[in-house]
Amino acid sequence: MSHYKSNLRDIEFNLLEVLGRDEVLGQGPYADMDVDTAREVLAEIDRLAKHELAESFAESDRTPPVFDPEAHSVTMPEAFKKSYHAYMDAEWYKLELPAELGGQPTPPSLRWAAAELVLGANPPVHMYAAGPNFAHVLWRNGTERDQKIAHHMIERGWGATMVLTEPDAGSDVGAGRTKAILQEDGSWHLEGVKRFITSGEHDLTENIIHLVLARPQGVEGVGGPGTKGLSLFVVPKYHFDLETGELTGERNGAFVTNVEKKMGIKVSTTCEITFGDGVPAKGWLLGEVHDGIAQMFQVIEYARMMVGTKAIATLSTGYLNALEYAKERVQGADMVNPAKTAPRVTITHHPDVRRSLMTQKAYAEALRALVLFTATYQDRAEQARYAGEHDELAEGVNDLLLPLVKGYGSEKSWTLLGTESLQTFGGSGFLQDYPIEQYVRDAKIDTLYEGTTAIQGQDLFFRKIIKDQGKALGHLAEQVQAFITSEAGNGRLKEERALLAKGLEDTQKILGIMGQALMASNPQAENGDPRNVYKVGLNTSRLLFVLGDVVCSWLMLRQAEVALNRLGGELSQADQDFYAGKVAAAQWFVRSTMPSVRAERVKAELTDLDVMDLPESAF
Repeated sequence: MSHYKSNLRDIEFNLLEVLGRDEVLGQGPYADMDVDTAREVLAEIDRLAKHELAESFAESDRTPPVFDPEAHSVTMPEAFKKSYHAYMDAEWYKLELPAELGGQPTPPSLRWAAAELVLGANPPVHMYAAGPNFAHVLWRNGTERDQKIAHHMIERGWGATMVLTEPDAGSDVGAGRTKAILQEDGSWHLEGVKRFITSGEHDLTENIIHLVLARPQGVEGVGGPGTKGLSLFVVPKYHFDLETGELTGERNGAFVTNVEKKMGIKVSTTCEITFGDGVPAKGWLLGEVHDGIAQMFQVIEYARMMVGTKAIATLSTGYLNALEYAKERVQGADMVNPAKTAPRVTITHHPDVRRSLMTQKAYAEALRALVLFTATYQDRAEQARYAGEHDELAEGVNDLLLPLVKGYGSEKSWTLLGTESLQTFGGSGFLQDYPIEQYVRDAKIDTLYEGTTAIQGQDLFFRKIIKDQGKALGHLAEQVQAFITSEAGNGRLKEERALLAKGLEDTQKILGIMGQALMASNPQAENGDPRNVYKVGLNTSRLLFVLGDVVCSWLMLRQAEVALNRLGGELSQADQDFYAGKVAAAQWFVRSTMPSVRAERVKAELTDLDVMDLPESAF
């Protein structure tokens, strides 16, 4: 039986009953993807995920890829190859592509809903299948040459990687030293070492295209220090004929020199790649423009959304596995009848198990709502681009929400999988008999790669709020405030709306404290002290979490409002239970999170520089 348990009912509830995606599906650029077709797509991917994709999940963890350091090659486990090719043969990757690349125009909200199913069943399948999406980046940013490469990548099923991190330059991308030297034929030779490269080597495809950030050398006006001096290069594993895509048989000088031994997602190769050591590593400048960091951010933003979606997908199936176990596990007597002779009951009768299950349910559904709500702004931005326009507000709100999806989503998922989902199983959860122990190991990476949680908090405050002058945040706060002052829920949600109002107020106070500290760090200001910026840094993760709590509380209450309206009509027993569960989860989530925001505000108010003044030796 498959380890993966999806929640297609909740996905469709979000898309069609709460977020109104029926107003987008079947319209404009998505004319061929109407609501009925979208339901069929999700149902088919759900079937594929539960069977062909999920089948290799555990085996790929037990028998990971084999690295040959002499040949610089990796042999993938056969079971995983079968799952990967089943996914690629089904061609669902075409949902990500425009018609010009043979794709099926599909709104991002539906694409991310589908991605949850794949990422929940077998995350590395989705990661190795990134080739077509990376091809879209080449096609969108490239010259005619780059667009030819994009077509080859799709038609020949090539893999692809994003290559940023260096051994001594992790999150500090601008400190990267890999260099690129211009050649007489217009190509570039790259020299340097990169690490933590996902899917950097495998035998799933005939070729792999690396998108590499490097610093151009000897070209006037480009290649300076920092991120602005980085350019993006297209570097293949094997050389190929540009016109036909046929491999020439020559190996390019981009060799994997190490594959990391990891705690989780072991079938996903995490590689060190050495460029230009003995054999030239030939590549091309993407688009023939030196705009590397902006181009790469198109990939990074997609990757951060993917990581957040992976995290919540794992929490969701973790919860549903725990729920199934709890319904079957008989242990102890009911607390209201503790006599030794009392009948034994399933653990769902025990209050603390119910607390745990409802906490898991509430967060899994809240985080799913966050992902799909964020995707609705991607819908808006993409629709504008199809119309030749630019929706600045939609792009700004999407940018604001991405740190929440990635940072807040990954932290809450990882924590709850370990402290609640696994705990539901008791000692059995620690065993490989159940998938939870692998879920926990696989989920930890989500808090680390594509920018750690600390990086997400700094990005949220400095780039998505301060640099944006609060425009996107203001737009979001207005929507939350409008819901607070509405009569949503016909009195059933009055207490929760009041709690949300306090949570929003406290979050704004935290933001104000941080803003004041930032201004006080300006040496030009009266009594300005640069060290006050430390007070900001001590609160950026706090802001990330409280804003995540507020946004998710609002989204859950929106769901509860819809559910309460549905409960007023004639329903099947299954729908009655579903909507009742939505109301209960929303109330539980708000009552659990909003009071704690006040405590976080107090902590922010008490922030001083004592911890920064402490000598290292005191730690």
